[in-house]
Amino acid sequence: MNILKKVALILTGLCMTHLSAQSKPNIVFILADDMGYADLSSYGAPDAKTPNIDKLAAEGVKFTNFYANGPECSPSRTAFLTGRYPQRVGGLECAIGTGNVGRYDDAIRLADKHDLGLPKDLAVLAPTLKKAGYRNAVFGKWHMGYEAKFNPLDQGFDEFVGFLGGNVDYFHHVELSDLPVYYSGRKPIKREGFTTHLITDDAIDFLNRQKAKPDEPFFLYVPHAAPHFPWQSPDGPTKLPSKEEWVQGSRATYVQMLEDLDEQVGRLLKTLDENQQAANTLVVFASDHGAMKPGLNTPWRDFKGTLFEGGIRVPCMARWPGKIKPGLVSKQIGTLMGLTRSFMTIAGGTPPEGMESDGVDIINHVIQGKDDDLRTLFWRARRGDRTWWAVRSCDLKYVKKTEDGKTQEWLFDLAEDPEEKDNRLNSAAGKAAAAVLIKKLIQWESEVKPIR
Repeated sequence: MNILKKVALILTGLCMTHLSAQSKPNIVFILADDMGYADLSSYGAPDAKTPNIDKLAAEGVKFTNFYANGPECSPSRTAFLTGRYPQRVGGLECAIGTGNVGRYDDAIRLADKHDLGLPKDLAVLAPTLKKAGYRNAVFGKWHMGYEAKFNPLDQGFDEFVGFLGGNVDYFHHVELSDLPVYYSGRKPIKREGFTTHLITDDAIDFLNRQKAKPDEPFFLYVPHAAPHFPWQSPDGPTKLPSKEEWVQGSRATYVQMLEDLDEQVGRLLKTLDENQQAANTLVVFASDHGAMKPGLNTPWRDFKGTLFEGGIRVPCMARWPGKIKPGLVSKQIGTLMGLTRSFMTIAGGTPPEGMESDGVDIINHVIQGKDDDLRTLFWRARRGDRTWWAVRSCDLKYVKKTEDGKTQEWLFDLAEDPEEKDNRLNSAAGKAAAAVLIKKLIQWESEVKPIR
């Protein structure tokens, strides 16, 4: 009887493990590159038709108060992959320049030491999910370092096909440098096809292979290149642009890229349905920061690279059948690093001690139907001798910029002035309110000093 009891206990344990693996949801995160707040139909685009992406909002939740943690690519991706303010890493408060170039003093120092990128011991999200039993894959734009030691396969991902730099030609998959940038795992590759389509092909292939492993939950990270320059439509000229042409393009071409991206998202969502994976999959779509022209950030002020709302307020939506009620619109303030917190919580993963997330779980906030709460967020962005700072606390937002020895400051009340037209620093009350926010900002800077 003792032997039979032991066998029964073992079988029970195996069954519980099996059920536990099945109960964990899959996570798919699709990240657009340089997409503006108003570049989707569901966020007010006057010209782009994006029914597939919009469907995620219709079948789930649309966030209207969602922020990137930086106004450029690398800092936002750092925040997402670590769940922490990018300032904690060092050297990544600005996008890594084409050809592995540092663009401000700290980044230049690290580049000279061949250390400009996200170190594997500071990566949090993928390692935490992997430890929780997930198979992790990333297909698309990495932009977390050119050096071999910054490869996604050393940061918790099991599969990687994509490019290391910040912008590549969509047909030839090269950038304006001599470095190889398109990789499969650790090896440079050459392929034919339009980048947006190839990224989707790889993601779909992964989903199809995971169909045969229903007990293995997965995290699929799909950081697209579109609609980042060079602005090329899949039906447009395939000639490699010159350096001058690299950042030239029309809104018409940009819209073609948006609509093509939407079609590719539709292909991925269709695969989830066909594989019967959709019911147990959280799908989130967002942008890494605001757009530059010809993108649209309406109604917010300014563009990519600034800490006005147009540079950091981004579209975000999430669908999770049976968990998130369809058709929700949430005004809760959220961030990319908050998504990281959400994903780890949903997966049942715990980040390493001392690497706890700076973000707040926004997905479970919506699922539990909590009242929106007030949060304080901080930003700092650097390039050359230019530095931006911003802090939002409740509806008050303080912005500061220094460049060429000159300083500019603003204070806005986003509840009354969401377009940031009225600088309230001109009043005594505004100066007093700004002083409180500046004190918070100084305290934050002392807490997020980089460790390298």
